Amino acid sequence: HRGFETITYMLEGRMRHEDHMGNVGLLESGGVQWMTAARGVIHSEMPQQQEGTMRGFQLWLNLPSHAKLGDPDYRDFAPAEIPQLALPGGVQAKVIAGVFKAGDIEQHGIVQRPDTEPLLFDLQLSAESAVSPQVPDGHRLLLYVYEGTLRVGEQAASKGQLVQMSQVGELNLSSERGARLMLLAGRPLGEPIVQYGPFVMNSREEIEQALRDFRDGTLA
Repeated sequence: HRGFETITYMLEGRMRHEDHMGNVGLLESGGVQWMTAARGVIHSEMPQQQEGTMRGFQLWLNLPSHAKLGDPDYRDFAPAEIPQLALPGGVQAKVIAGVFKAGDIEQHGIVQRPDTEPLLFDLQLSAESAVSPQVPDGHRLLLYVYEGTLRVGEQAASKGQLVQMSQVGELNLSSERGARLMLLAGRPLGEPIVQYGPFVMNSREEIEQALRDFRDGTLA
């Protein structure tokens, strides 16, 4: 990889990681791996089922041009390290990145990143519950429902649907029968994006350089 970050969040199952820097990790159910590829990481991921199941998410988060060739980094977070909130009305929140704010409640996640200022929350709503997380105006906001049925304002979203929201305004989430969803938000960089395989850069020339570096053994 070069030029971006990967965030792996396991719901069920395990993921074993090894890379050229000597990092070896086993991501457990409920854990998070945050890898900043920057100028280059060569790694392997080996999925391992747990009791016959494996489920989770891997997200790609772009890096700004000034950080794309910076130093790579890798961090594993155990489930117990991730802040969890039990909110009034039967809402639970796992705060992975950014700051969760709702009413008078404020909780920092395990990761804070500059430039993109991402928010990454795993939210669980019980039947007849509601929550209004605050998202900074101008952030690009996505909601992915992976269990149950969600209401976003007056609109409904069901399991397997990805909802793209306006970049301004209040966010009101509720559920009649319960729902689980990922809230993903970040500040747009406003830079060109050129992606090829495991490389995300700003120009075709930078992609070609990444390919040459990988072939020459100098990517990482």
